[in-house]
Amino acid sequence: MGSGTVGYLTLAVGAGVAVFLTAVVVFPYHSVNHDEGVYLMQASMLLEGQLTLAGGDLADMFRPWFFIEDGGELYSKYNPVPAAMFAVSMALFGEPRVTLAVVAAGNAVLVAVLGAIVADRRVGLLAGLLFAASPMTLFTSSVFLPYAPTTLLNLSFAVTYLHGVRTGSLRAAAVAGIAIGLAAFARPYTAILFAAPFILHALWEFSRGLWIDSRSLPRLVRLFVSQAGFQSLPISVQRNTLTGIGGTAFVGLTLAYNTVLTGAPLTFPYQAFAPLDGPGFGFREILGHEVVYTPALAIESNRYALQYLGTRWFAGGVIGTLAAAAGLFIAVRWWRRRDREWGSTAGLLLAGLLVSVPLGNIPFWGTHNMLAELDNPANGLVSHFGPFYYFDLLVPLSIFAALGLIVGWRWLRGGAVFDRLAAVTSSVTARRVTVAVALVAALAVGGLTASTAAEPLDRNMAYTEKYATAYEPIESAELENALVFTPDPYGPWQNHPFQSLRNDPGFDGEVVYARDRDAAGNFEVLAAYPNRTLYRFAYRGVWTPEPDQGVSPKLESLSTPTGESLRADTRVGVAEQVTRAIIALEVDDATVIRDIDAPGETITANWTLDNSSARLVGVDGAPVAGNASVPIDPTESVGLRVTLVDTGGNTYTYQQRTAVQSTPAGVQAVSPAERRVCRLTTDCDPADAYLPDDPAAHPDWVAFKTTVSATG
Repeated sequence: MGSGTVGYLTLAVGAGVAVFLTAVVVFPYHSVNHDEGVYLMQASMLLEGQLTLAGGDLADMFRPWFFIEDGGELYSKYNPVPAAMFAVSMALFGEPRVTLAVVAAGNAVLVAVLGAIVADRRVGLLAGLLFAASPMTLFTSSVFLPYAPTTLLNLSFAVTYLHGVRTGSLRAAAVAGIAIGLAAFARPYTAILFAAPFILHALWEFSRGLWIDSRSLPRLVRLFVSQAGFQSLPISVQRNTLTGIGGTAFVGLTLAYNTVLTGAPLTFPYQAFAPLDGPGFGFREILGHEVVYTPALAIESNRYALQYLGTRWFAGGVIGTLAAAAGLFIAVRWWRRRDREWGSTAGLLLAGLLVSVPLGNIPFWGTHNMLAELDNPANGLVSHFGPFYYFDLLVPLSIFAALGLIVGWRWLRGGAVFDRLAAVTSSVTARRVTVAVALVAALAVGGLTASTAAEPLDRNMAYTEKYATAYEPIESAELENALVFTPDPYGPWQNHPFQSLRNDPGFDGEVVYARDRDAAGNFEVLAAYPNRTLYRFAYRGVWTPEPDQGVSPKLESLSTPTGESLRADTRVGVAEQVTRAIIALEVDDATVIRDIDAPGETITANWTLDNSSARLVGVDGAPVAGNASVPIDPTESVGLRVTLVDTGGNTYTYQQRTAVQSTPAGVQAVSPAERRVCRLTTDCDPADAYLPDDPAAHPDWVAFKTTVSATG
């Protein structure tokens, strides 16, 4: 095994292990970018041979984040290629993070190969190292997002295309077409921007091949239709034709995929989800987030993105970017002198990415969206992963930075500076000074890289700690044949933000997760899963994107008492300074209210349910006089509120809502009810959830328990 092979293997192993460990340690519950759950759900679907989820009448309860609902069928707004890549390691190893490691290793090695094509093997290996060490590579490659996988396909295209140009290999040309076709299927716009310089080169080669051929154009056209005739065409024409066929085939597959899901070949799923979410200027909108995206705003947004890439997210920060500029300058001098005829072709095409990617991103408003505040790199998605729509730019930056650093080292070691040092000192001293300068430069690059990586590491770890706290009740429970109702703080979605709580594609796994909705919706789910152990996952607090705003979670075991009628006894604790209490039984606008003077240490409210009414029957053992019932619909949410009032007029409220429905046997309820406790208001927010197993969450005297039993 040669030294070059060992170098590539070492680079691959290092890059893969770094990403795998980051994925496991930093993102065990996935990241703040909730698109990860979308791709993992897609991967699970593909393993089951599904392009859609059959949600049926319960589609709204099961709808994952960024899925389109169409007549009970659910499908992702994203194309399936990245998900298919994740599915491979899920099938082989039961762990999709293996794909992340393989993609990271492949990207680093392919960058090294391209660097070797542009210059030499040393430049290539250093380029691969710089690419792998860039903070944007590390964090973006460690999550289940499409950017690193698509770059792997783009790099595979670049390497095989250039190999075909150099050797005339038709096989390499065909593989190049397949690679860029897959990339286009994965992320069409990204693939086009990457391929643009190569497409221009291919068109020039193709046209030149036809131009220098002595046969007439009509005859050349006829030669395309037969194998023998095709083989007689100029090799550049053959190569680029095969590449074009491979790419076009996957364009056709993309259009077929669109047709199956959206019903129209030119309507992509993302357009079906949000028609104004594509490239272009003017009004742009997705899920209520809207912007008038002008060229001026586009240029400003992309300027900031490029600034953050060059100063914070590339290896060495500013030093690395300056090295890339120096390397590009050196390469241009080589090309102008024709010192490296072959390397100039590869270098020019890769340098073209420095033009095509930024220009192409200007009309794409996604760059603007990942910058929550344009001039604040510590906010928004960019603060966690970098400007990931520019992920492909790390390729030329790494290669030209490596070239600049290697040439600088060679100049320092063997050029006029070394000779002058040796003349005034000695060759040994000059060598030591040269090595010292190189070490200082390496430490500076490494130090800046570590410094810039530390900030997003801290941010991402803070989110991980928040999710670890939130998931603790679920992780500590042994859920078997379970149905768990989950909150939806960001709207009618699953896995937004709770990406780890995903269903199996058939909604029939050991644990089924459903949105905790209204009484009617929840009873629909209960009817569909009659033999499951029931739970409700909830939390006290407000879920926000801020990692320092945590919540206090709970997982409650639920039951569904059923009978001709139900009796409920609600007992609450009372503080010493409370002078009176107000009890209210309510359904919609109908309310029964009773006052209590000088309550004791507890208050117990007795109430009943039948298939037509709810009735307050007693308080602390004393019957309630008068009309104390409220009518209920066949499916209803019955509220009970106990408000305590102290000597200063301050209030403390216990509030619960019980889901009930009429059944052939009488009436059914979900118990325990959703319980909340709050100060200074009689209408508690969802953030005021009662935590029965957390004494520190409430004052010592607070107690809140309701028992429900069948009476008929």
